[in-house]
Amino acid sequence: MIEHGHFTGKANAAAGKVWQFGVIGYGYWGPNVTRNLILIKETAVKTICDQNPETLQRAAEFYPAVTLTENAEDIYQDPEIDVVAVITPVSTHYALAKRALESGKHVFVEKPFTFNVKQAEELITLAEEKGLTIMVDHTFLFTGAVRHIKKEIDAGNIGEVYYYDSTRVNLGLFQQDVNVIWDLAPHDFSILDFLVGRKPIRLSALGLDHFGRGIENIAYVTVYFEENLIAHFNFNWLSPVKVRNTLIGGSKKMVVWDDMLRDEKIKIYDKGVDVESREGIYRSLIDYRLGDMYSPRINPAEALKQELIYLVECLQQGTTPINDGHAGLRIVRMLEAADSSLKRGGKVIEL
Repeated sequence: MIEHGHFTGKANAAAGKVWQFGVIGYGYWGPNVTRNLILIKETAVKTICDQNPETLQRAAEFYPAVTLTENAEDIYQDPEIDVVAVITPVSTHYALAKRALESGKHVFVEKPFTFNVKQAEELITLAEEKGLTIMVDHTFLFTGAVRHIKKEIDAGNIGEVYYYDSTRVNLGLFQQDVNVIWDLAPHDFSILDFLVGRKPIRLSALGLDHFGRGIENIAYVTVYFEENLIAHFNFNWLSPVKVRNTLIGGSKKMVVWDDMLRDEKIKIYDKGVDVESREGIYRSLIDYRLGDMYSPRINPAEALKQELIYLVECLQQGTTPINDGHAGLRIVRMLEAADSSLKRGGKVIEL
C-alpha cells in the first residue's frame, strides 16, 4: 500500500502468485513497461505483441524467452495471461482494452485512457460487471515529487490551494493521432486531480496548428475548480528547450517544482497570502508574508516501477487503484472539453 509517498512493502512480502502479462505495443513506452515488469518479482511478461516485425525483432534481442506475436488475439486467448498492458496510440485503446476485459483479463492502459468519454464509461461498466481491474498509466502520481507535494497538502502545510500553474513544453515528439493537449495534459490533469481532489467546473482552451495537419501543436488551457482554485497550463511541442515547471500557490506556502533538475526538484517557500475581509465586501486587507525556503529530499525511485508494484498490490488485495478507470474518465472528460473549447475559439465549457 502507498502511504505518504512510499510503499508499505506488503505486495513484496506477500508470497504466491506471479502475475503473467501480455504487452501490446513495443514502440516508445512499451520497452519501459516490459523492462519493469520483468524486474518485479511478482510479475512476468509472457507475450509481447506488435504489428511491426522489426520492433518485435528488437524485443527478441532483449527478451529471447518471451513469446512474440503480431496478433493480439494470441494474448487474449492465452488462459495463463492475467493482465494485458495496452501501450498503443490512444485511438486503439478502447478496442484493445475492451477485448482484454471480455477475455477476463485485467487491464493496464497507457494514458490517456480512451479517445472519448463514452468509450471510458463503457470500459468501466464492463470491468465492474466482470470484477476486473483497470489501471490507467498516470505515471507522475508515483514520482517522489508528486508524493511529497501530496503529503504537504494533506498535512495542511500549504494551506488552501489557490492556483496551479504549469509549463510542459519541449521540441516535441509529434503525435499522429492526438494534439498537444491530449499528449501532454493527461500528466498535469491527473496530478492536479490527485493532489487536490476538487471537481473541475469549467475550462477554456486556445491553441494553434502551425502545419496544417489539423492537430494543435501549441495550446493554453485554463481550468476552474471548486473552492476558488484556478489552474493554467502551457503545452507546446515547438519549444527549443524542454521545460517541466510547476507552481502551486497556497495560503500558507508556495511550491516550485522543476522536474528537470537533478537535485532540489521541489522548493517550498514559506510565503503566502492572507486575505481578511473587514467592514464589508468592498474593504479587504491583503497581507503578504515572506519567509524561508527549503528543499525536501525526494525519493528517487523510478515512478513506473512503483506504479506497477502498486498494481500488483491492488490485484493481490482486491483494492481499487487511485488511478483506476474512473480517474482516467475524469481526465478524458477534461480533454474532451478542451477539444470542444479549441473548436469554439476558447469558449468556456461547463464540465
